[in-house]
Amino acid sequence: MRIRRLDGFKDDYKRLLPEEQALVDKALGFLLVDPKYPSLYVKKRKGAKGIWEARASLNMRFTFTWENDLITLRAVGHHDEV
Repeated sequence: MRIRRLDGFKDDYKRLLPEEQALVDKALGFLLVDPKYPSLYVKKRKGAKGIWEARASLNMRFTFTWENDLITLRAVGHHDEV
């Protein structure tokens, strides 16, 4: 599995606190090993064709597209922002 980060994701990530970045990093590690890892709660976004959402924590989410072995990270942040 490969990961690509869009500029929007990179900008969002930079604005997170170091503790939040650590949570995202841990979740991305799980995503690479098993995109269906239970604590990620991966689901399709309603009304957004081809876009998925996963949890980094109860309050942190990130969105991505998933094609074959490529995951493209789109956005990351607090639940209400993403």
